[in-house]
Amino acid sequence: MPQTPIFRRLCFGTLLGLSIVTVVAAGQPVDRAAWIDSSVTATSDDPRRVPVPKGFNEPAGSIVIRNARLFDGTGAPARPAALLISGSHVLRIGASEAELAAPADAQVIDVAGRTVMPGLIDLHTHLTYVEQFGLPAATSDESQAGAALRGQERLRYYVESGVTSVRDVASHGAAPFLLKQWVASGRIPGPRVFAAGSLITAVGGHATEGEAMRTAPSYPDGAVYEASGANGFRNAVRVQFKRGADFIKLGSHFSKEEVRAAVDEAHALGLRVTVDSETIYTQTAVEAGVDCVEHPLPRSDETIRLMAKLNVCSVMTLVPYQYINAGGGYYFSTSRRFTETDAVNLAMAKKMDAAGIKIGIGTDLVVGWYRFLPEPYLQELRNYESLGKTPAQALIAATKTNAEILGMADRLGTLIPGKLADLIVVDGRPDENVEDLRKLDHVIVNGRVVVRNGRLDIPRHVEEKAPLSNFPVLNTQSIAK
Repeated sequence: MPQTPIFRRLCFGTLLGLSIVTVVAAGQPVDRAAWIDSSVTATSDDPRRVPVPKGFNEPAGSIVIRNARLFDGTGAPARPAALLISGSHVLRIGASEAELAAPADAQVIDVAGRTVMPGLIDLHTHLTYVEQFGLPAATSDESQAGAALRGQERLRYYVESGVTSVRDVASHGAAPFLLKQWVASGRIPGPRVFAAGSLITAVGGHATEGEAMRTAPSYPDGAVYEASGANGFRNAVRVQFKRGADFIKLGSHFSKEEVRAAVDEAHALGLRVTVDSETIYTQTAVEAGVDCVEHPLPRSDETIRLMAKLNVCSVMTLVPYQYINAGGGYYFSTSRRFTETDAVNLAMAKKMDAAGIKIGIGTDLVVGWYRFLPEPYLQELRNYESLGKTPAQALIAATKTNAEILGMADRLGTLIPGKLADLIVVDGRPDENVEDLRKLDHVIVNGRVVVRNGRLDIPRHVEEKAPLSNFPVLNTQSIAK
């Protein structure tokens, strides 16, 4: 049966001998929480919720943050506080350090009245994109080695800017999933990575015009996957899921049957779907049940009303189009056949906000724009403020709201006991002036300090005991004889 706004899926299961019936509304992924007893089974810290051993990717030890000015992201005003981090989670928060009952060997960070707040989240990144478009495929360095190296460099720029989670909405092959694993295990510093894998579009769709990039499935490591027909789109979703996708990214163009098949398959697998689309395609995608629409691209007032009715969110990404327009415009793209100015884009964002659509913060930094950080992120916060929001509301959008859009609100986005320890320390009051985010002091991701005193912090490696360490020293003279 096709997925439509009125379709409902009944899911049956059992947990501890009890029958469970879950009713899933269209536009929502199947939630497998009903089948998981969290007191028995730990799951991965991503939307896939895969069972993992208890303590998986958990750093050892505790951290006390004393003398903090805490902006917790819940909407409450900032207040004096102390925090105790145990492993990867915030264990306790008190008005003073004395209330924490911290272990005697806990690492202590005295922030001396600086603001402690949830780490920023960027909902629209491309970690592995090449820095130049329009180059011959043979010279554009889309190899997995090049993609992984570009990704690692960009992760550094993001985390040094206070971004503790990135939602990667299209990258090359296995590279984004490997970057995610290496960050999660603490082997390289960076923000958490939530990856879609390849952008899925129809033949000749967005990002494929003019053969600018090699595409999957003919080139398996492509950042774009060209599919055809409902079964082709369904299979493309399965390919990304197999590789490790945390959500699915679609791009217009597509037929009604194609986008419905992709959404139905993704939701059955428990994944959310976001879409880069415009004009008639956005209406089609929303009717098919997508969860989010990227960019301020044109859509009708009817589409906006439907987005609000079905709780379809938006990541407005005004800043990349401001950069594009400053350089002349978005040219030679069949997926951008409309007038697009900064004023038009801002008007679209205001329409969505006025309709009550949930709006997230993302930057979409392609080519070499990541080198501008943190300015692009600050600019997008200013863009959000231009909707009539306060600095505090902009920070809540960048943390709490972004975590909700990710499907990670139970673990990220606010600083309360039980949440993951992803936080930043700022020498200022960013909830009163977002420019203060430039004064970044510390960044903690998953309970690990990755930026200390404004600089990337990589501890010396721990020497492990080598095998045969008591082996006798060789007598080279006797060997020579």
